[in-house]
Amino acid sequence: MPTELAEAYLTLLADVSRTGRLLRRDELEGLRRLGEQCAEAGYGLREVVSHCLAAARRAWQTLPGTTGATSVGELRRMGDAVLAATDAALAALGEGHERSQRLAVRQEEAARREFIDDLLHGRSDLGLLAERAERFGLRLAGAYTVAVAVGDEPFADVHPMVHRVERELAGRFGERDVLLAGKDGRLVCIAPDSERAVLDAFADLTLRPGPGYRPVLRVATGRRHSGASGVLRSYDEALDALDYAQRLGLPACRLKAEDLLVFPVLMRDRAAMADLVRSVLGPLTEARGGARPLLDTIAVQAEAAYVNAEAARRLGLSVRTLGYRLERIKSLTGYDPADALQRFTLETAAMGARLLNWPEQPL
Repeated sequence: MPTELAEAYLTLLADVSRTGRLLRRDELEGLRRLGEQCAEAGYGLREVVSHCLAAARRAWQTLPGTTGATSVGELRRMGDAVLAATDAALAALGEGHERSQRLAVRQEEAARREFIDDLLHGRSDLGLLAERAERFGLRLAGAYTVAVAVGDEPFADVHPMVHRVERELAGRFGERDVLLAGKDGRLVCIAPDSERAVLDAFADLTLRPGPGYRPVLRVATGRRHSGASGVLRSYDEALDALDYAQRLGLPACRLKAEDLLVFPVLMRDRAAMADLVRSVLGPLTEARGGARPLLDTIAVQAEAAYVNAEAARRLGLSVRTLGYRLERIKSLTGYDPADALQRFTLETAAMGARLLNWPEQPL
């Protein structure tokens, strides 16, 4: 390919040196196409330019002025024409080469997005998915863990945070079978279970990205699972953890699916959970001001490990007012927060209420 380019380029320069004309539009477009073909054939732009400059030097050596038959002025005119043609030709070749590179990048990005969609939605044959994964540096025969970060603005593959985290992870760990991508407005990191340090670094970089970047709100990590279906399962677990954290108002910014396994168990039978909430907490709606203040009191008491002074501080109440609320909960529900078994029932019902968005949503 460079040899063909050099021959065509020499022919062009020879005509320019004779006539002093500028390159025509069709000639420039032909050079752009040659630049594209060189890029598609795997030749770098530096190599293409080198061949063209070598051809320009050969053309210069064949100028009529080298025989002494041409005046200095004429020699200068022909030299200027050759140099102008060289400048225009190299610019056209560069445009074509870059055009091909941009197209290749867009095609690669489209293939990457399609692979991510298929992998995280389980829409492709697992065998074919494993073959495609190798192209993106994943060997799906092993065990993988997925971490998902969510912020107050959506992430896409072109988001600056994606490139920042990708650069940092590559700089620290190199190519270690890791895939980073934006998916449905979230930032997703897929890493082998053996590379837990990568997931920890991913969480650190997204929660504390540094000046100029907005930190994410939460990062959730699924459990380790094997194969392509395992990646999907770990991803779903991370999404569930984020969902539970939002619905329960959990303060933690780092979440692990294994720490939240109780919530899928609680919600596995939604009808039973709704019945528990109605039976245990339903009477709270009779309180002045509704059920919400007393429901919040149950939740904060649990978070404060039933230390009244700490619970009162978090609620912005006096200890005496907190005591009144606890008595009111006991009288309305019949469950005593001071009794260990009854306390557990109240806590479980309160969690269910938050998961079901009760009392705002009727059961």
